[in-house]
Amino acid sequence: MASVKQVMSTALMNEGLKYIEKDPMENMPKLLDWAEKIVTRENHKRYLQNFREIVADPENNWYKLMERYFDELSPNTRKKFLINYMVNSGMVGIPMQDKAKKKYNCNVPWAILMDPTSACNLKCTGCWAAEYEKTDSLSYDTLDRIIREGKELGIYMYIFSGGEPLVRKNDLVKLAETHSDCSFLSFTNATLVDEEFAKKLGELGNFGLAISVEGFEDTTDMRRGKGTFEKVMHAMDLLKKEGVVFGFSTCYHKYNVDVVGSEEYLDLLIDKGCMFGWYFTYIPIGKDAVTDLLASPEQREYMYHQLRKMRKEKPIFTLDFWNDGEYVNGCIAGGRNYFHINANGDIEPCAFIHYSNLNIKDVSLVEALQSPLFMQYKENQPFNENHLRPCPLLDNPEKLRSMVQKSDAYSTQPMDREEVEDLTAKTDEISKEWGVVADKLWDESQAKKAKKAEEEA
Repeated sequence: MASVKQVMSTALMNEGLKYIEKDPMENMPKLLDWAEKIVTRENHKRYLQNFREIVADPENNWYKLMERYFDELSPNTRKKFLINYMVNSGMVGIPMQDKAKKKYNCNVPWAILMDPTSACNLKCTGCWAAEYEKTDSLSYDTLDRIIREGKELGIYMYIFSGGEPLVRKNDLVKLAETHSDCSFLSFTNATLVDEEFAKKLGELGNFGLAISVEGFEDTTDMRRGKGTFEKVMHAMDLLKKEGVVFGFSTCYHKYNVDVVGSEEYLDLLIDKGCMFGWYFTYIPIGKDAVTDLLASPEQREYMYHQLRKMRKEKPIFTLDFWNDGEYVNGCIAGGRNYFHINANGDIEPCAFIHYSNLNIKDVSLVEALQSPLFMQYKENQPFNENHLRPCPLLDNPEKLRSMVQKSDAYSTQPMDREEVEDLTAKTDEISKEWGVVADKLWDESQAKKAKKAEEEA
């Protein structure tokens, strides 16, 4: 049931949205005035101040991204983003999560990542989802229960991965309709996006897509199959036409860093309608994983600098889930900000960490968050004082070995169960090599922050 604050906040934002849509950027300060009435957390107040500074500078790339928001997205998408994402997930949800953390003495996340199915119509080189059985799936009732229990803890953000989630697109649309107060996002190869589905997403407003793409046609088709890039570009055209919020999801590896880190690549995706971009680095999951695809420390450093440069220049929101650890104090998995439920129901700390103690079909959401492996995460996070070395697998493999052993967690890969000692052996050497580079970058970053603080004092 919605709280009084939630109802009041939603009403204020609805009124504010009606007002500013007459002349969005000109009237944006008025919306920020209304938002200020419902904000209580200090960090949210700082975000509002940042927005005020952006709105005052039409040449700012973030100003231009906000213009795109009003120009390119459907009315329902704009409305649902403000209410479901900003109000429910942020202003209302986060304080509820904080209370639940204290009550249950465990991590309570901002988002839950779930696999509706392990089935997929593609077989991409190096994809961790390929390690699961293709017949696994979570029933609609189980997905619905997870969301209902999640909302009681203040969780209003739900993300789908797989397999290919859109194999179950009718069920996913039904979930978004049933839980119209939540935000939904699906990772997808986009080959199953058609005109009817794009239109439905534009009408719903609370269901976006993160589309997998690996560069231009040659590099994308190399991993995903001939003709995939062309299908992805067509899907983006359909989604942009209907005003759906969508972005790209790119895995960078040894052979595509120069391409996916280029301005040319980002400019193309902005032009196609992407509002955000999520970068992941390649992780060698599974006994037959190709370690040759691992990005070198020099390539990872290149992405570190390139993403920070483009964030200042391009009208799109980009994230690098490894190199951006300094903004979120290290690893966000294990329920700290998110966790993963695979298609068999196994509760995993991360999409890339295939170990578990419990299955969601047998326990409540709270019990899942209190699992021994998740409690190990809570006890050990952050895994490194240098938040540019956040990951317990890629950057601190000895940490993952210890946590899995202490929690007596089992491998969730039924096709090729991989002992944690074998998995972490693949990243031992490169974690040390990255450590040298990351320590240098971290020292430079901390020095800049200290200097800025001194100047502002």
